[in-house]
Amino acid sequence: MSSPASASATPPHYTAKETRERVFAIVAASSGNLVEWFDFYVYAFSALYFAASFFPKADPTVQLLSTAGVFAAGFLMRPIGGWLFGLIGDKYGRKLSMVISVVMMGGGSLLIACLPTYDAIGVAAPALLLLARLLQGLSVGGEYGASATYMSEVALRGRRGFFASFQYVTLIGGQLLAALVIVVMQGFLSDAELHAWGWRIPFVIGAVTAVVAMLLRRTLRETSTAETRANKEAGSLGALFRNHTPAFLTVLGYTAGGSLIFYTFTTYMQKYLVNSAGMSARTATDIMTWALFVYMLMQPLFGALADRIGRRNSMMLFGALGTLATVPILLALQSVKSPYAAFGLIVLALAIVSFYTSISGLVKAEMFPPQVRALGVGFAYAIANAVFGGTAEYVALYLKDIGWQQSFYWYVTAMMAIAFLVSLRLPRQPDYLHHDH
Repeated sequence: MSSPASASATPPHYTAKETRERVFAIVAASSGNLVEWFDFYVYAFSALYFAASFFPKADPTVQLLSTAGVFAAGFLMRPIGGWLFGLIGDKYGRKLSMVISVVMMGGGSLLIACLPTYDAIGVAAPALLLLARLLQGLSVGGEYGASATYMSEVALRGRRGFFASFQYVTLIGGQLLAALVIVVMQGFLSDAELHAWGWRIPFVIGAVTAVVAMLLRRTLRETSTAETRANKEAGSLGALFRNHTPAFLTVLGYTAGGSLIFYTFTTYMQKYLVNSAGMSARTATDIMTWALFVYMLMQPLFGALADRIGRRNSMMLFGALGTLATVPILLALQSVKSPYAAFGLIVLALAIVSFYTSISGLVKAEMFPPQVRALGVGFAYAIANAVFGGTAEYVALYLKDIGWQQSFYWYVTAMMAIAFLVSLRLPRQPDYLHHDH
């Protein structure tokens, strides 16, 4: 097959210096992405150890704070972050947006690491913890659009899919690294030490690495031009919806399906193996850790494949295979007994998802012109991710609870069918990223 979506039939020649600079830019941008997701996931993995210190069950006000705060951090802050950092990225530069994003994430981690407990300062402790989490939700909501836009603009032409795939390599890597840090701590510290003070260590690590990522990102070359940033439409929601509504809806459409199936086979899958397949929590954790590791390694391969067959074809394969395979895979996993078979089925599902995740940021960036690119990518992603990805686990567990578990499989399948139909709208040849920056 030809590759019309690879931006040009004959990729330009880059000097060794240009190649080194662009590879370094990808490394610096994606290292910040890794730090962002490490910091974000560490909260989930270590909450078991610090929850009682901040949310004592005896205080009903604190319980309400806990419920409302987690909800707000997960659902409300991401779209706000997508809008805010999209605005900054388009109006003031991609580099500034990425620097502020990683500083905000690191600041949230540092605040959590240093917080006094409920016993020391009362209700102010959970309130400050939730403030830190809201900052992190805002940051991670903005990180995707900022880093996806930057990496799409700096990637080597003809190999954009391969280089852009490192956004998800580091996203998954951050999750695995957070889990690894907790496992190492569990090996060196007693349960009592982890509950007393050990839980603070990952947040200190997150804050320190955020400083390193910030310093790396400050060395990056800006990819937006002064002319683009001065454009009266730069970062404007009004301009985005007035002139680019079809592109926005296209991105919203396949991000909804992409986020839903991503969360189904990553965060929800561990609970699914325990609740539906009857596996032990330890076995489910081992299966998912190795499956995520393989999934991480698959991203550059699928990104390189998209460079060969075209991004539109990759997205169509994602939608078609997701539509056909979701129900059979989930049904097979429901009754699977062998952990090796479960691992194989999950890796198969994640391979299908990789057609999307390896190039998703790039495909979205190619839908928008430079003056609204960060906003278009970040805001559309954040809305779809919050509405469909963030609720995947809750919808699945609710439907299981009322005895309609298999209707969730068909819900995912329907969203995959929509993703396929929407992918038909993708341009065979991107309009906006033909030129080099």
